[in-house]
Amino acid sequence: MTVYVDDAVTWWRGQRWAHLMADTLDELHAMAARLGMPRRAFQDKTSGAHYDVTVELREQALRLGAVAISRHADRELVRAVIRKAKAQATQP
Repeated sequence: MTVYVDDAVTWWRGQRWAHLMADTLDELHAMAARLGMPRRAFQDKTSGAHYDVTVELREQALRLGAVAISRHADRELVRAVIRKAKAQATQP
């Protein structure tokens, strides 16, 4: 099983943000905990279960073993990861 972090391309509040996703919610929450993220930061949405992470947290996640995925170069993998994340979401 794997934890993924996509490109930090979303601008919000003056920073670039990425999405932390995983094959399972257990893996996702475990990585978020290792990054020091509170559980309240979890985005449990039909668009895909994930955590938003800053560029700095993205780099730390990569050092901890997350796999970098590119929305541009890895389109099929990104789609598969998002499908898994969507399947795990519980909120409407």
